[in-house]
Amino acid sequence: MDSLRIGFFTEVHRPVVNGVVASVEGLAQGLRSRGHEVYCFAPRIPGDDGEGDVFFRMPSLPLPTRTPYRLTVPLVGRRSVRSVIKRLNIVHVHSPFVTGWMGLRYARRYGMPVVYTYHTQLEAYSHYVPFDPTATRLATETLTRTFGNSVDAVVVPTNAMLNRLRKLGVNTRIAVVPSGIDIPHFESGRLDESLRAKLGASKGCIALFVGRLAKEKSLDVLLHAVALCNRDDLVLAVAGDGPAREELEALAKELGIGNRVRFLGAVPREELPDLYASSDAFVFPSITETQGLVVAEALAAGLPVVAAEAPQNRDVLGKGGRLVKPTAESFAAQLKALTPASDEQRSGARAAGAPFAIDVQIDRMLALYRSLSLDRTYVRC
Repeated sequence: MDSLRIGFFTEVHRPVVNGVVASVEGLAQGLRSRGHEVYCFAPRIPGDDGEGDVFFRMPSLPLPTRTPYRLTVPLVGRRSVRSVIKRLNIVHVHSPFVTGWMGLRYARRYGMPVVYTYHTQLEAYSHYVPFDPTATRLATETLTRTFGNSVDAVVVPTNAMLNRLRKLGVNTRIAVVPSGIDIPHFESGRLDESLRAKLGASKGCIALFVGRLAKEKSLDVLLHAVALCNRDDLVLAVAGDGPAREELEALAKELGIGNRVRFLGAVPREELPDLYASSDAFVFPSITETQGLVVAEALAAGLPVVAAEAPQNRDVLGKGGRLVKPTAESFAAQLKALTPASDEQRSGARAAGAPFAIDVQIDRMLALYRSLSLDRTYVRC
């Protein structure tokens, strides 16, 4: 395939750390490794205004809620940036908000195909908006449907999300392309007894959660599960940070399990493989993901997973672990019976993680880009 020039328009990027950022960065790096040019357009965030030849910051305004996210001001002032946009072959947008509509507008203006990756079930985040939950849900569903039907193809990471969008009334082409991870990086993890001892589980078991600490992740379910299982030799390690951390730490103390829960904060990427490999199970109570990159990471590291029953979690997990009801009682039963993973279980987890190799994602995405370019002639409008 000839080298492509692809424009990523995303509402969130570094220094924010979350699954969307990881997915966007991983895809960009994978495409560049194949010789394609990827240009990223994202809102400017105070304290991190770095730009370069392939990364462009747009003006932004603070949102009226306590969040690191920003409201993009859809302006591209410099002529040199506009000339980059005019030369793109593909516009790939990563949100249905201002930045996404901006990318769509430029694509239509210059006659380019538009791909939209559905990263987030927006209705699961309605608690961040100070409006009536029902009205907010209806508004987010309308936005998803309208934007999805305005682009040339929508990318979803799981079959569950394809079904979800069809039910919402998205009728455009939908391609299932799982977000990829660096399999060799996570396979490189090794069991570290000193790390286990540091976490307080040299003779017990470690249940691990990795992710952003926020209401929609349902971490309270895990804390109640730890309290219910009443197991002194069990440690719940929580790797990540976020707006709910103080509330969760207070809940752990209130439940009397402060000595059995370790809040590790944000763990550097290079340390994650050993953390996964040194744990006994990955616990994932969220039912709001579109895929759950951390589940794929845990599988690649050979860590069996216990995840909340949800269609998208089933799609990702395969035979690499167990699905349970999204209740504290169900997770407590699994934690009470938790034992060190066998070699067979770890091998099964690695096999379940193999389909999430970044090369698989890049192959599928490039095939989609090429088919869109061949399917029709995009007329400037």
